[in-house]
Amino acid sequence: MNIEEKVTHWLSSTFDQQTHEALKKLQQDPKKLEDAFYTNLAFGTGGMRGIMGVGTNRINKYTLGKNTQGLSNYLNATYPQQEISAVIAYDCRNNSAAFAKIVADVFTANGIKTYLFSDLRATPELSFAVRHLNAQCGIVLTASHNPPEYNGYKVYGKDGGQMVPPEDEAVMHAIDAISFEDINFEAQEQLLHYIDTEVDNAYQDAIIQLAQIPNLDRSDLKIVFTSIHGTSITAIPSVLEKVGYKNIFIVEEQAQPDGNFPTVSSPNPEEPAALAMALDLAKANDADIIIGTDPDADRLGVVIKNNDGAWKFLDGNQLMIILTEYLLQSKATDGKLTDKHFIASTVVSSPAIEKMAAAYKVHYFSYLTGFKWIAKGIQDHPHLTFVGGGEESFGYLIGDAVRDKDAISACLLACEIAALLKSKGETLEDHLYQCYKKYGVFREGLVSLTKKGKDGAQEIADIMEQYRQQPPSKIGATAVRYMEDFGTGVKTDTKTGEKTKMDYPASNVLIFYLEDGSRIALRPSGTEPKIKYYFSVTNPYDASLSWETAMSVLDEKIDTLKNNLSL
Repeated sequence: MNIEEKVTHWLSSTFDQQTHEALKKLQQDPKKLEDAFYTNLAFGTGGMRGIMGVGTNRINKYTLGKNTQGLSNYLNATYPQQEISAVIAYDCRNNSAAFAKIVADVFTANGIKTYLFSDLRATPELSFAVRHLNAQCGIVLTASHNPPEYNGYKVYGKDGGQMVPPEDEAVMHAIDAISFEDINFEAQEQLLHYIDTEVDNAYQDAIIQLAQIPNLDRSDLKIVFTSIHGTSITAIPSVLEKVGYKNIFIVEEQAQPDGNFPTVSSPNPEEPAALAMALDLAKANDADIIIGTDPDADRLGVVIKNNDGAWKFLDGNQLMIILTEYLLQSKATDGKLTDKHFIASTVVSSPAIEKMAAAYKVHYFSYLTGFKWIAKGIQDHPHLTFVGGGEESFGYLIGDAVRDKDAISACLLACEIAALLKSKGETLEDHLYQCYKKYGVFREGLVSLTKKGKDGAQEIADIMEQYRQQPPSKIGATAVRYMEDFGTGVKTDTKTGEKTKMDYPASNVLIFYLEDGSRIALRPSGTEPKIKYYFSVTNPYDASLSWETAMSVLDEKIDTLKNNLSL
């Protein structure tokens, strides 16, 4: 159907009066009308995510209902001989609670037993709950750190990880096979079961067992925590208190869940501005570490204080290095690390993680962006034990009790390491610098260009196609050594022209490896109207250089690359 036909359809009796009224208002703005209907929301790296409103390209009762109806059809066809169940959670976003009930109604209308959290809960707890309750599916209503006008719908399989091929493709086929008229909204309330404390306790006990350091003195560590108006307020204070932390300072102005995120321009802990109030509180109370999480509590930002009293914002790669090194080192010290262990990260994350695996003689797996691939890696290697892993976008996972990135367990481990180091007169900065001394000094950077709407989507596609068809032989004065095209699955040696097949699912990602060890990756975001440029540079460790100087040298290399690409 073209846009006009879609609009006519949405004004039919299939859709309620509230939708009709909203659509008639939207018709007064042709540009907005086009954006609402020119395409259908589809699953990306983090599920289905979009702006709330009427239309096929929006999050609303009908797009959520259609997806849930198709998913229900898939579940009923796939598990015909057993009782099928699903678990639903939702975050602090506007309409998340109402959307969660709509999804639950469609599930129960299709005979699927449904567990619905009685209040907002963190995404990693939903992932845990799927396996804990032996369900076949999980849904969380969230748009992560997107702006307030967004919401979304993450779908999890029975392993507790977000769906990946071929399962997600089968679900999409089931969704595409139905129309909006096929949605069954007539709930069977007897199939709906509310859950809360029992699952909370099981989840928190599981992650404490994974992240807690035994016999640790926690009395001296001062922690500042902010949920940035999100769901982690339901878990992080409780977890920290359970293991014995007493000096926890909560940013009260941001403690109330609120989908409008009134105190920040963006609820993204990757951005220092989102942690500004936490930094003020930390300075006022002479704290040691700051933790901030995104709205659904699957990623975290960490700010640390060094021996000079200066505050340092860690990027996602630095946090990943700190956590992974501790996990590997502690297991090795206890004699529990073997060649049956593995760690993981993504193709756009720091190369330092692979070096760490080699140093400790454990397996390393590199995956596409999106934590669902790491979860799939855990499922695909049952003969190996997952130690930990993460991605540059501030997500980390410890062990396999959860199958998605988990800011709550990562927060606990970061605090535990900080407390352990403080008892020795050291800081997390010291620990990171020791890692650089061992593996080399790495620095990563990111540029995200926002391209909204239909025209923006085409512009992003044109940029990727231009780099794919006319790859640069040099970036600035530095030659490109290799090019990896994850769309075709081919790695090209730019000197010899030799082509090598890569073992990854097809994905719209390009990576260029330069002669000096630098790396540049390009990919369209799977959840936002953006194209992202990832930079990674490295130098050997130089004992004569301070932290600031070593980072400054690498920052200059990244700035040069950005300038050479006119970014």
